[in-house]
Amino acid sequence: MIEIKNLVKIYRVNPIVNDLSVTINDGDIISIIGPSGCGKSTFIKCINMLERPTSGQIFIDGEEITAAGYDLLKVSRKVGMVFQSFNLFENMTVIENVMNPQVDILKTSRQQAYDKAVKLLKRVNLFQKAFSYPDQLSGGQKQRVAIARTLAMDPEIILFDEPVSALDPAMVGEVKAVIKDLTHTGKTMLIVTHDMDFARSIGNRLFYMDEGTIYEEGDPETVFNFPKKEKTRRFVNGLKVLEFKIDDSDYDFYGAYASIDEYCRRNHIDYRKSFHIHSAFEELCQGILLEKLNDYRVCFSVIYSQKDDSVEISVLYGDEPCNILEENQSSLPLKIIKGISSSLRYEKTDEKGYANRILMEIR
Repeated sequence: MIEIKNLVKIYRVNPIVNDLSVTINDGDIISIIGPSGCGKSTFIKCINMLERPTSGQIFIDGEEITAAGYDLLKVSRKVGMVFQSFNLFENMTVIENVMNPQVDILKTSRQQAYDKAVKLLKRVNLFQKAFSYPDQLSGGQKQRVAIARTLAMDPEIILFDEPVSALDPAMVGEVKAVIKDLTHTGKTMLIVTHDMDFARSIGNRLFYMDEGTIYEEGDPETVFNFPKKEKTRRFVNGLKVLEFKIDDSDYDFYGAYASIDEYCRRNHIDYRKSFHIHSAFEELCQGILLEKLNDYRVCFSVIYSQKDDSVEISVLYGDEPCNILEENQSSLPLKIIKGISSSLRYEKTDEKGYANRILMEIR
């Protein structure tokens, strides 16, 4: 079992992983998804101490691997990692790449290491390449060698950092098949991936990471079909989002209007919808919310789906419940908003820093 408590990793002054706590059970197969730069790779590199955390604790089977003086060689014996860039030794043959860690770290005899390497290369269907060098292999073959090398150490935990993202599309399937085969071994596996179908099908748990932490988690079908949080919903549905955070009375609204124009142009949103997005921004933010609120904290998001050419507006505001749709029923801005929307509703929310949300679909 892996227990992670209040994990923080800071580069320069930026927190990449920020107060992350989670328990990972023996045998869990966990897919980790999220936008680029959200800390996914850094998170798993902290688990095997390739990245030393700035603060927080990591326990593996009850032992704190982040404790001062802990023997990191014990971590490398328990935790294996498969990298996006393969990390094979170019001056060694395939079989030497699989043998070498066994001899150097596990102190296995060369004969035992050879026998195990043969067995594992057959398992990943690469024994025919045993005496080739990495530069004679395709990307998919290199990644299968890297997986065999990791398995040779017989780790309890395997970490995969974007294992198929560097591969040509034709080679992705062969590596996925090997990883899926490993899910039946009982080993604990954490897989960072941008492949949504793979993430959905491979594991029993799914982590959506954002803001440097595990923003939402659950079984894959639930997270993909019924996400609880707005950012998760946007990400798993591949939605194009434009977001403005208004935090003072001197906010640059002209700059925001220019950004809306560019967003609509880039996503090929037609003129009518573009005009309605402008109107929603002006009437909701300037016409209603900034007239009513004292703190000027509003988060306005445009969410465009290329799948069905729909536009949704999400507006977060206020730290106390306040339904502006009820309180401004006779106002001109609200009449305009109703005229440009096919649906309009209010809901309370637990989004960080906001108590209220208006959701509307643009006609």
